Amino acid sequence: MDSGAGELMMRNPYAVAAKPAGGIAMRRSEQTTLEYTVNGHGMTRHVTLIDPAKQDPNIAANRAMVAIEAGSAMIFVGGSTDTPDEVVHATCVAIQEAFELRAFAASQDPDGDETMWQIPVVLFPGGAHALSPAADAITFMMLMNSTERRFLVGEQVRGAPYLQKFGVEALPTGYVVCAPGGRVGEVGAAELIQPNDHDLVHAYALTAQMYGFKLLYLEAGSGASAQVNPELIERARTVEGLTLVIGGGIRSAEQAKRAADAGADWIVTGTLTEDAADLEELRNRISAVVNAIN
Repeated sequence: MDSGAGELMMRNPYAVAAKPAGGIAMRRSEQTTLEYTVNGHGMTRHVTLIDPAKQDPNIAANRAMVAIEAGSAMIFVGGSTDTPDEVVHATCVAIQEAFELRAFAASQDPDGDETMWQIPVVLFPGGAHALSPAADAITFMMLMNSTERRFLVGEQVRGAPYLQKFGVEALPTGYVVCAPGGRVGEVGAAELIQPNDHDLVHAYALTAQMYGFKLLYLEAGSGASAQVNPELIERARTVEGLTLVIGGGIRSAEQAKRAADAGADWIVTGTLTEDAADLEELRNRISAVVNAIN
């Protein structure tokens, strides 16, 4: 792993010896992060995606706390394809420490709810270079419609031994990039699913099910000009046993509701977070999305 996760283990105090499997998820002893992710009881939940390359760790932690207060049920850390592991790790640590402090404060308040802060911090990596032992879990993805071996299995083979040592839980995920695809479609050499490829997305969903993936992530691309066609979500929804995660191009409550109504289990927004002028605007944006999907 070049100068990546192997060196990270050697140089940071949060490495494998200091971290049993699960991180903050260990305080949710009744369920793993995967169980938390797939057992939504029929509700659509919201993920706030934080790209470590686009703000410093303290700002990321503040945004994550506001997101949880506004109703997000998970934090993804990742996105950019070339973010070094030390930046990813610093962001995960900052968010985890912020959540720990808020949980402690709530535990000391008779009216507080510390379970509110028992929210998974999950890696959404651009590759095996962007790992952190401070994360609770990782979307362990196969970019199913990539034409390059690297994104089908190569990065996964590089990263798996370190994830095992870190004790980071894997969320087995089939990742399918839909038009317009954005940067991830280009970098991942994806043969994009077009808005009318209903049978093809169904075939990918079946394949994901047969591989044993628990999540199917339909991605339009960060900052995409259009969201995943709801008809594609509806078609994928017909395959049993998959938790559907939908992201890319969702910038409004109305767009989020369309995806939720089509069958999304999780709605991921990232650009919505990055573009907010301040924390209050961020709170209002996420609250609007959460209210719309519920």
